[in-house]
Amino acid sequence: MAFLVMASAVAGMWSLGSWMSLHAGGIMRHGLTFGRDAGFDTKAMGNVFLELSWEALMLIAPIFVLTVLAVLLTPFLMGGWVFSASALTLNLARLDPVAGFKRMFSMQTVGELVKAILKSLLIGGIIWWVVRHEQDELFALIGQQVDAAMASTGHMLLFASAALLGGLAIIAALDVPFQLWQYYSRLKMTKEEVKQENKEMEGDPQLKARIRSQQREMARRRMMAEVPKAQVVVTNPSHFAVALKYEGDMAAPQVVAKGMNMIALKIRELAEENSVPVIEAPPLARALYRHAELGDQIPATLYTAVAEVMAYVYQLNQFLAGGGKLLPPQLPAAIAVPEGMDPGAAE
Repeated sequence: MAFLVMASAVAGMWSLGSWMSLHAGGIMRHGLTFGRDAGFDTKAMGNVFLELSWEALMLIAPIFVLTVLAVLLTPFLMGGWVFSASALTLNLARLDPVAGFKRMFSMQTVGELVKAILKSLLIGGIIWWVVRHEQDELFALIGQQVDAAMASTGHMLLFASAALLGGLAIIAALDVPFQLWQYYSRLKMTKEEVKQENKEMEGDPQLKARIRSQQREMARRRMMAEVPKAQVVVTNPSHFAVALKYEGDMAAPQVVAKGMNMIALKIRELAEENSVPVIEAPPLARALYRHAELGDQIPATLYTAVAEVMAYVYQLNQFLAGGGKLLPPQLPAAIAVPEGMDPGAAE
C-alpha cells in the first residue's frame, strides 16, 4: 500500500513538475521581496506569512489529493473497503500489561522488528546515495537564480522520490509475498481444529455411534414385542429364528421378527413363553432370514414351504382347541425350499 501511495505522489510530481517549480519560485520571490512601507508595518509580516502559507497549501494540494485518493482506492482495489465497528468498541483486554508484554517479545514481533530494521537500512542507503549523487547540484543552488534554483530543487526532489519509490518496490516485492504466506498460514487450521469442525458439521462420532446403538436397541425391542403376536417361529434350530404372522386380510404371511444366534435364542424363548409354536425347519429358516426383510411379506417362491408350516400350525391349534380328542398333527418330516433359496445348501 505504501508503494502505491508513493507511486501516486511521484506521478503527480512528474506531471505537475513544471507548474510546481514555477509556482514555488513565485512564492519564494514573494517572500523575499517587500517594499519600504512593509518594513515599518508590524502587521505586514503576519499578512505575508498567511498569504505565503495559503499559496504553499495550493501548491501541494494536487499531490495531497492524489495521495488521499491512493490511500482510499488502494484497499478497494485489493478487495474492497471493510468497516468494522468492533474496532471502535472499548476492549479492556487490550490494556492487559501481561498480554502486551508477551506480544512485545513474541516471535512475530521480533520478525517485524527485523523487517523494520532492514527496511530502514535500505531506505537510509538510498537517501545516502541520492545525497552523494546530487551533492554538486545542492551546493550549486547557492549561486543560482530563483527560477533556476526551484527547477533544480524540483528535479532533485523528483529524482529522490523516484529512488525511494524504487526502494519501496523492492520492499514490496519481498514483503507482500511473505505477508500473504503469513496470512494464509494463520488461516490454516490445526489437526485438532479440523477434528472439532468435523464434529460440529457431522456430529461427534461417539455420539452418533451411541445414537445408532440406541436406535438398534429400540428396533430390537419393537421386534421382540411382535413375537407373541406371531403364528409360528421357524428355527434352524438355534442359529436362525424367523417369526411369521398371518391374518385373514394379508395376502401372504409377514416376517415380524428374525435374528441370529443370541437374538434367535431370545425369539425362541419369547415364543415358548407365549405359547407360539416353534418349528425346526433349517432350510426354510435360512431361506426366510436371507430373502425376507423385517416387516415384509415372504417371497412368492417360499409360499409352498410356508404353506406346509402354516397348515401344521392350523392343525395344531385345532388339536389344542379340541382338548386332545383329535389326533395330533404330524410335523412334516422335511420342508423343502426351491433350489437356490437356501444359503446353507450353497455352503
